[in-house]
Amino acid sequence: MLGLALTAVPARPLRILCLGAHADDIEIGCGGTVLRLLADCPGVAVRWIVFSGDSGRKDEAQATASRFLSGCGDAAAEVLGFRDGYFPVERAAIKNTFERLKYEWDPSLILTHFRDDHHQDHRLVSELTWNTFRDHLIWEYEIPKYDGDYGNPNFFVPLSKDVACRKTNTIVDGFPSQRTRPWFSAETFLSLMRLRAIGCRAPEGFAEAFYCRKVVI
Repeated sequence: MLGLALTAVPARPLRILCLGAHADDIEIGCGGTVLRLLADCPGVAVRWIVFSGDSGRKDEAQATASRFLSGCGDAAAEVLGFRDGYFPVERAAIKNTFERLKYEWDPSLILTHFRDDHHQDHRLVSELTWNTFRDHLIWEYEIPKYDGDYGNPNFFVPLSKDVACRKTNTIVDGFPSQRTRPWFSAETFLSLMRLRAIGCRAPEGFAEAFYCRKVVI
């Protein structure tokens, strides 16, 4: 099914642009899907952009991105310094970053935040993704949080147990600064993948879910 979905991708080899507002967003929202695509699609190229890596989290973000992309021969991760929680007031500067990315990288698939995410930083990244990349295949991922903004995603990527555990362990090991947060645990990440597996009858009981709003073949 993943191969069928990728028939909408116009370019080969697959070129993925991963966008995350904060350190750990990409890993939590779509880390398993990235790992599966790297395994399933030969010659994948990835650009991994984290917009806020302040408060000493830049090193964590760079190191964890490298672990997720270790199997990719053409990969680059960039961690920027926009202030956490202040994205709306830095909109123009963030938009300039998007414009730069548009001319540097022509992705065949973009992984970004859910448009209706209740976190203002997440929501702005999603909005600017659609504003900047108008003719691209975009999958919007979800992030568990206090706001409880879970929706009804329409695109599912089943994951093997091995990939689900690798994703979870890498996140927990890679972001020690977050371990004091009550929601930051292996149980949280595995639980969401288990719930999304129900929505697609995933063979090994794990999946990630996305919102795919437009597909042109």
